[in-house]
Amino acid sequence: MMIHMQGITKVYEMDGRSLRAADDISLQVEAGEFVAIVGPSGSGKSTLMNLIACLDTPTSGTYELDGVEVDKLNDDDLSLARNSKIGLVFQSYNLLARMTALENVELPLLYGTHPGDGVAAQRALKAVGMGDRADHWPNQLSGGQQQRVAIARALINDPAIILADEPTGALDTRSGMEVMAIFQKLNREGRTVILVTHDQAVAEHARRVVSLRDGRIVSDEPVAQPRHAEDELAKLPAQEVGR
Repeated sequence: MMIHMQGITKVYEMDGRSLRAADDISLQVEAGEFVAIVGPSGSGKSTLMNLIACLDTPTSGTYELDGVEVDKLNDDDLSLARNSKIGLVFQSYNLLARMTALENVELPLLYGTHPGDGVAAQRALKAVGMGDRADHWPNQLSGGQQQRVAIARALINDPAIILADEPTGALDTRSGMEVMAIFQKLNREGRTVILVTHDQAVAEHARRVVSLRDGRIVSDEPVAQPRHAEDELAKLPAQEVGR
């Protein structure tokens, strides 16, 4: 079991009021699953993602990440677990403008025990179809290309889990399908993928959909026939070119 959450609650104190952003959530994700977490704005998706990613701590409940009880880790061990087990991908790419694609991909290695020599970063870029853009600056890349660089950066430490927050939200149709094709490929290769999205059509590329509302899980169902991004790419009009 990669993710095991039991009775997770997160309460924020705001202006003298208590806001339950996550309310008694129990969630299990096995190794090799592709899970989409969906819900409208304010449903608790971002809170749950931050808790899964160990970027925030629950008010109550228990969380085991790959068999390790997260609440028993000190700050250093928590950072190490997060950096080694989870690769994060965000809607806004979060690439540093003054670094090349290769240098951006190498950044997580600065927090590990092995400095980058360019080989692993180049391999990660090739895995997402960006091997020929290693020396490009972010402003020389399209949105879809920047997101693929961000995925390569998430892969650099060979994490067991890829956790993506609205990764297609800022992309056109073709670029979004290219990104989803990468996630599906990574999942077929054995990587656990957790995708947070408000878009039901994007969620249907996963093999399981967990729906949130008001901080609670309201449904957790397998996808009978997941959509295949590569097939959808092949059907797009030839003149439709990703930005």
